[in-house]
Amino acid sequence: MNKMSIDIVSDIACPWCAIGYARLERAMEQLAEDYEFEVQWHAFELNPDSRGDGEPILPALARKYGRSEDELRATQNQMMAVATDLGLNFEKIQERLVCNTFDAHRLVKWAGEQGQQTALKQALFTAYFGKAENVSDHDVLIKCVESLGLDSAKAKAVLESDQYAAAVREDEAKYQQAGVTGVPAYIVNGKYLISGAQEPETLVQAFQEIGAESD
Repeated sequence: MNKMSIDIVSDIACPWCAIGYARLERAMEQLAEDYEFEVQWHAFELNPDSRGDGEPILPALARKYGRSEDELRATQNQMMAVATDLGLNFEKIQERLVCNTFDAHRLVKWAGEQGQQTALKQALFTAYFGKAENVSDHDVLIKCVESLGLDSAKAKAVLESDQYAAAVREDEAKYQQAGVTGVPAYIVNGKYLISGAQEPETLVQAFQEIGAESD
């Protein structure tokens, strides 16, 4: 069994990160007989500046990218269709508000120590895109933690302190210095960069080529 590590650089506020991981899961399933995958999540913030928190997403994106709200609504409708085909809940993607994800990233680091990093990330994606919940709100974060059966008192203690803040900042600095400017980004075996929410077939081919080079 060949081992392959995948470091995923992503943000909870990034819909393509949720879609990208669902596609990655399908690729990993196709290669499960030949490869054992180890996945680690790393922080990236699309909205590191907390100004704009609470603003409806469509006008915020229109201003950021210089496009009309109608254009962005059409793009988000396309994302909803893609997500639905992958079994993801994106029902309220257009109703969500801009929010800072720094505390959520800290909790993902903490959940990683309980072996629940991916599960918490997926719970956060569902909260934000499926329910339009504010993932900077500590009550929302605790609810996601509880949905996984994790210790809510310990999670609350993390949120009320600055635990894992340095680890999140280190992640952000490390991958920015490595040239990651957009997410999702996958670093395979510590050296091969795959950018964007690639289709499962594209990922399967890439992993096979990387595996052949590593043999």
